Amino acid sequence: MDDTILSAQGLNLYYGPTHALKDVSIDIPEKKVTSLIGPSGCGKSTIGKSIVRLLKPTGGSIQFNGKNIATLSQRKMRPLRPHIQMVFQDPAESLNQRQSIGQIVAEPFVIHRMGTPAARREWVRGLLDRVGMPDSAIDRFPFEFSGGQRQRIGIARALTLNPSLIILDEPVSALDVSVQSQVLNLLLELQEERKLSYLFIAHDLAVVKHISDRVAVMYLGK
Repeated sequence: MDDTILSAQGLNLYYGPTHALKDVSIDIPEKKVTSLIGPSGCGKSTIGKSIVRLLKPTGGSIQFNGKNIATLSQRKMRPLRPHIQMVFQDPAESLNQRQSIGQIVAEPFVIHRMGTPAARREWVRGLLDRVGMPDSAIDRFPFEFSGGQRQRIGIARALTLNPSLIILDEPVSALDVSVQSQVLNLLLELQEERKLSYLFIAHDLAVVKHISDRVAVMYLGK
């Protein structure tokens, strides 16, 4: 039996009259890749955003580090945020186009008041190097990079605070097929290297087969 890093039980979430999540339960085992599959609009991304508390569930519980984070205020969530990070589907949308790559990746260090500006810059260089980005990237801007490179930058940002759980919301679906395998292999290398737990949200069964230890299926919010 795998140890569970996060357990969501009986999650419900309404968007106005729309019941986006209907009594959903999912356990995410420690140091494994759990994939969540289902058709577009079934609620997969809503679960991911609920777990990182970008959305607040209407009902149910999310147990993480001994706390029900589904009911925590934003202030009480703050100490837990370094441990749960997210990589979004479209790196062009999730990266601030007005900030340099160095500023984007360093932002979590700034928010959590970690290190001096010089130390942060060196940490960022190390992270960018680990995800396969050139040293020169640090002073450039997102529009100067391809989709695959931008997603590598998004992955670097997710790694900044050494999380134990990363929510990957269709991280390769916006990329060319030739680039998808490179990014997937990077994710698997990082998962093994850092003993990470992933919730990998996807609809492509070939991708899911390649990366998963276990699979959960959603349909119409259930």
